[in-house]
Amino acid sequence: MTTLFDQVARRLEAGHAKAPSTLWIDPRTRAMDSFKPAAVLIAITERERPGMLLLHRPSTMRAHPGQIAFPGGRIDPGETAIEAALREAHEELGIDPRDVRVIGTSDRYRTGSGYEITPVIGLVPPDLPIQPNPAEVAQWFEVPVDFVLDPANQATRTVDFQNRKHAFVEIVWPDGQQDHVIWGVTGAILHNLSHRLDWNAA
Repeated sequence: MTTLFDQVARRLEAGHAKAPSTLWIDPRTRAMDSFKPAAVLIAITERERPGMLLLHRPSTMRAHPGQIAFPGGRIDPGETAIEAALREAHEELGIDPRDVRVIGTSDRYRTGSGYEITPVIGLVPPDLPIQPNPAEVAQWFEVPVDFVLDPANQATRTVDFQNRKHAFVEIVWPDGQQDHVIWGVTGAILHNLSHRLDWNAA
């Protein structure tokens, strides 16, 4: 019987062996020369219908207040992207790095704020105790992987900002209590990952 780890690893390898149909790129980054390295953990829960862990940033944060994000942050000197993603997940959600089975990394995403983010994909136990850091996490939730990685649930929106129209990916997950609106960098990373993993294909 093929395990979830093997399934995701196979999809990731196959997705990166061919050119994706499209990758989301922030057009502002084309004129930028240097980027600060960062990493996020895409934690997939090992259950019959796998989920993905996401969090809401506190509204009091200076950067991206209230937005939905993956656990993650800057890569410190001497760290790899995997080490940084695991460290940040531990600091923000209390996830022990020993509980994460790392599968690999996917496309780096460059942001208009000057970061180059490496998504690190890993599996975590389904009932892992989560201990959010209130300074960095207002709320956390789990969303089905087959929902967020379904292109049909990824809408393209535009917003006027600084006299220019900016396009972004928006995914709305209604969990029965509230609508979690995923967009910005997180939406873009999920969009790109959906083309690499092709999750809902047979």
